[in-house]
Amino acid sequence: MMQAATGTGRPPLLEEIRIQGLGVIADATVELSPGLTVVTGETGAGKTMVVTGLHLLFGGRGDSGRVRGGAGRAWVEGRLRLAAGSTASTMADGAGAELDDDGTLIVSRSLGADGRSRAHLGGRAVPLGVLAELAAEVLAVHGQSDQVRLLRPSEQRAALDRYAGAPLVGCAARYAEAFSRWRGAVEALARRTANAQALAQEADQLRHLLAQIEALDPQPGEVPRLEAEAIRLTHADLLQQSARDAHETLVGDPAGDGADVSGLLGTARRTLAGAAVHDEQLVELDKRLAEISYLVADAATELASYADRIESDPSRLEQVHERRAALQGLLRTVGSVHQGGTADQSGTADLLEWADRASRRLLELDTSDTALAALAGERDAAELQAATTAAELTAARRDAARRFSAAVTAELIGLAMPDAVVQADVRPRPVTAGQPVLTVDGTDRAAGPEGTDDVELLLAAHLGAPLLPLQRGASGGELSRVMLAVEVVFADADPVPLMVFDEVDAGVGGRAAVEVGRRLARLARDHQVVVVTHLPQVAAYADAHLVVDKTAAAGVTDSAVRRLDDVGRPVELARMLAGVDDSKHARRHAHELIDGALRDKRTAKANR
Repeated sequence: MMQAATGTGRPPLLEEIRIQGLGVIADATVELSPGLTVVTGETGAGKTMVVTGLHLLFGGRGDSGRVRGGAGRAWVEGRLRLAAGSTASTMADGAGAELDDDGTLIVSRSLGADGRSRAHLGGRAVPLGVLAELAAEVLAVHGQSDQVRLLRPSEQRAALDRYAGAPLVGCAARYAEAFSRWRGAVEALARRTANAQALAQEADQLRHLLAQIEALDPQPGEVPRLEAEAIRLTHADLLQQSARDAHETLVGDPAGDGADVSGLLGTARRTLAGAAVHDEQLVELDKRLAEISYLVADAATELASYADRIESDPSRLEQVHERRAALQGLLRTVGSVHQGGTADQSGTADLLEWADRASRRLLELDTSDTALAALAGERDAAELQAATTAAELTAARRDAARRFSAAVTAELIGLAMPDAVVQADVRPRPVTAGQPVLTVDGTDRAAGPEGTDDVELLLAAHLGAPLLPLQRGASGGELSRVMLAVEVVFADADPVPLMVFDEVDAGVGGRAAVEVGRRLARLARDHQVVVVTHLPQVAAYADAHLVVDKTAAAGVTDSAVRRLDDVGRPVELARMLAGVDDSKHARRHAHELIDGALRDKRTAKANR
C-alpha cells in the first residue's frame, strides 16, 4: 500500500474512466482517487489522452483525427458518484438517467472516425449538450490552452467575474436586465420617431377599418346564421307546403276522409284491446303503440307551428343578402390589409379578434408629442437604472480585483517571484463609434450586456518594473509561473468538485516546482484533482500516481495506464529526475521528494 495520505476522507466524484481506441491508447482503465491524482509518462506516451478522454466524456468537441487507426470508433466511459440532491444529480435525473445499484452514474461517449458522436447518461441516450451541462457542474479543466486564452483581455473580465462568485453574478444579472430594457426603450423611440409618417398612415387605416367594424357591429356566429336564414327565405313556399303535407299525413285533413297515421294507430290499438288481457306481450306492444301515438301527435303539432311560421318575405331576404355582403366585404378588406394574418371569411370570430389587436396596435402607433415624450421618459428612466447598476457592477469587480490581485501576488512569492506584483485592472471601457454609451460615475463609457468595464491583468515582474500587460511584462518562464498562479487562484474559488490540470507547470522547475505541488495538494484537500505533469516535485505530492507506458510492436504504438505502488513511485520519479530509472542518486532524491511532500501534507492537515 502507498504511504502517502489521501487528501480527503470523501469518496471521489469520478471513480474511474475507461478509454478505448483513442490516440495511442487501445484499451485502458484509469482508476482515480480522492485528493490528488497525478498522471506521468514518457513524452509521446499518451498522457494527454487521459485529459482528451475527459474532454470527450463531458461533452467536449471531438476530433475524429484522435480516433485510433483501425479502431473505427473511440469510446470513453466514466463512473461518477454524485451527491444526493446535488444540482448534477437533479440534472441527471431530469435527463432520464438511472443510477447503478451501488448509487453510481455511468457516463459514456463515443466518437467515430467519420466524426459522428453519441452520448449516454445512466443508460439513456442523451444530446451531447446534456453532458456539457453536467460538466459545468462537476468539472473544470485547466490547461496551456486556457492560459493562452487568459492572455486575452476579453477573457480576463469573464474570468474575474467567475472568481468573484455569486454576489457579482447577481449584480451582473441585474445589470444585463436593465441594459436590455434600456436598449429596448431606445430602439422603440427611434422606430416611433423615424417612421412617424408611415406609422401615422397605418394608424389612419386601422382607425378607418375599426370605424367600419363598429358601424357594422358584427356578432359572433352571425355569418352562418344569416346563411341559414337566406336559404329558408329562398325556399319558403316549398318548406311551408312540405310541412303541411306531412302534418296531414300524420293527423289527416279535416275536410277529407283519407287514412292518416294517427287514425291507423288508433285502429291498431283498438284491435289489440280485446286480446291484450290474455297475454302480457300484447300489453307491452300496446304501450309502445301508445308512445308512438304521442310522438306522432307532438310531431304533427310542431309541423303545424312550423308551417304557420314559414312564409315568403322578399323584403327580409333582400336585407339578409345585403347584411351578408357587407360582412363578407369587410372580412375580405381586413384580410387583405392585415399583415399579421388573414381574417377568416367563414365567420366573424377572426374579424372581432383582429379588431381587438388593431385597437392595441393603435396605442403603439401613437406618434403624438405626448406619446413620444412618454417613450422618452421610459428611455431615460431605463438609462438611469442601467447606469446605476453598471456602477454597482464596477464596484463589485474592483472589490473582486483587489482580492484576486492580492491572492495571485501571494502565490507568486512561493513560485520564486517574491517581488512580483499582479494587478487586475478594472477601468472604464472607452467610447467607440456605434456602441451604446452610459454615463457612469460622471464618465461616459461604452456599454454592452456584460457592463461598462474593461479588465486586464498587469504584471510588475520585479522591483521597480512598471505594470504591464501579462504578455509584455514577463519572460517565458515568468509567464508560466504567473499563469499557474492565476489558475490556482481561480481554481481555489471554483465550486466544481473535480479539477483537471494538463501540464500547466511547463517552464517551472526547482523550488518553484515544489511550490506547484504544494499548491495542487492544497486544492486537493477540498476537490478531487487530476494533474498531468512532467515535474517529479509535483508527482511527489500525489495521493495516487498513474503512469502511462508506451510500447511498440510490429510497427504499432500502444499505451497502457497503470497505478504505481510504494515501490513503483520512487522508480518513476527517478526516471523523471534523471531520465533513467536505475540511478541510485535519483532514487534517493525521489524518496526525499516523497517524504518531504508527505510531511508538508501532514503539517497542512494539522494546521487546518
